[in-house]
Order: sequence, then C-alpha cells, then structure tokens
Amino acid sequence: MSKEKASGLVAINRKILTADDLYDDCRDWVVEEQAIALVYNGISHAVMMATPTNLLDFAIGFSLSEQIIQQVSDIIDHEIVEQAHGIEVQMMISSRLFTALKRKRRSLAGNSGCGLCGVESLQQTVKKHPPLAPKPLVSFQQIKTALHAFQALQLLNKKAGGVHGAAFFSLENSQLLCLREDVGRHNALDKLIGALVQENVDLAQGFVLASSRASYEMVDKTVAAGISHLITMSAATSKAIVWAKQHNLNLIGFARDKRQVVYNC
Repeated sequence: MSKEKASGLVAINRKILTADDLYDDCRDWVVEEQAIALVYNGISHAVMMATPTNLLDFAIGFSLSEQIIQQVSDIIDHEIVEQAHGIEVQMMISSRLFTALKRKRRSLAGNSGCGLCGVESLQQTVKKHPPLAPKPLVSFQQIKTALHAFQALQLLNKKAGGVHGAAFFSLENSQLLCLREDVGRHNALDKLIGALVQENVDLAQGFVLASSRASYEMVDKTVAAGISHLITMSAATSKAIVWAKQHNLNLIGFARDKRQVVYNC
C-alpha cells in the first residue's frame, strides 16, 4: 500500500476485474482506518477503529456520550500523539471525574461497527438519561432539502466510498451547520457532537441526519446530547425504536426524496 495520504484517505494501487476477464490497473483512494486510543490521565479507556480526522471532536463527543465529562471545559488539557500502532488522544480530566471513571470499571475494545463491547454486565447496557421535551416532527420538505445538501458535501465518501456521515441542520431553515465523516457510524456522530459543543451550537434547535441505520447506540448518543431529532438513511433497530420512544426522540428512517419512515407511532 502506498504511503501517499490525504486527510482521511490513503492512495492505493488496485485492479478491477470483469466477467470478461478484462482488468484495469490504476490508482485509487480508500478511507483511512486506524486504532484510536482515548486516554484519560494516562490510562487508556477505549480503543476504537476510526478514521483519524477531527480527533479532538471525536474524543469530546465520546467523552460526553459516555458521561465521562459533563462539558467541554472538563477536559483540562489534551494532546494527540501518533504511536507505532495507532494514535492516542491523551486527555487530562479532574481527579473527581477520573475517580468516577475508574469506578465504572468499563474497558472498551471497540471496532467501527460496535457500540457496547466491553461492558461487564447486562445492566451496564442500560444508560440513564432524562426524557427530551416532546417536539413536532421535522417536516418532509426539510428532510428532503437536508438530504441534497448532505450528499453533496460528504467529501470522503465521494472519493473513497464506505464512509459514514453525520450532519446537523438548523430546524429554522434546514441550513447545514456541521458535517463529520468516519468509517464508523458511531464515530461520525461522536465527531459531530464534539464539534457542535465546541462551537456552542444550540442542540435543541436542529436535527441530525446520518447515512447509517439507527442503532440503539446512535439513538442513545443523540438523546445524551439533548438533540430531539435523528433522521437516518437506513433502517432502525428494535432497541433503537423503543429507546427513542422512551426518551421522546423523533426517529425517522429510510430518508429519501419521496419516502420517509416515521417510527414514533
């Protein structure tokens, strides 16, 4: 594999084969995937397979959704360090928060499609969040407008394919406020949330559009962030639908120009 890189992409040599035994040799881009360790006060808490872009956003979003911190300022200092086998995001948090983290006794060894690996009991899969205030659904036209903007600006996916995206749009005018991409759908959402909170965006005044399915973990991260609307381009899982209803999250799947599936029934 070539060492030539762009942000989040790696150049490779590849061959396309056809049914007629024809082939074509050329250069192409693939999405970059690396092991990213999230380290708190010198202790590695989670290792996730992710695309190494917007890593501070990722670390903040993950820390918030896992309730390791309550606000961005809880991260006193940080450093991103490249190691031989991946990248460490080293964060310093207060002794109080670090003690609480150690009490959780949760050590994750995650991959790009995993959200609950490493938990020690079934009870740990159930997180506690207050219900969101009930809100009317995002309109069909707003979602249609958002879809067009989303697809035009998912740049990594355009070049390489196989990349998930998560974006935040204004409820007022469907304006795209932020978009993040990653090989993992959960990672893309964590990056998005981390970016939004750093910019002090009012999360109650927008909706998330994601390229993936709506899993339990996607719903849980959205609820934890205080966002009332999650729209995905693929299906929702049973646990995601139950969790969304319990927390007043408006959940819409299979978002398309002419058809959308509302799960809040």
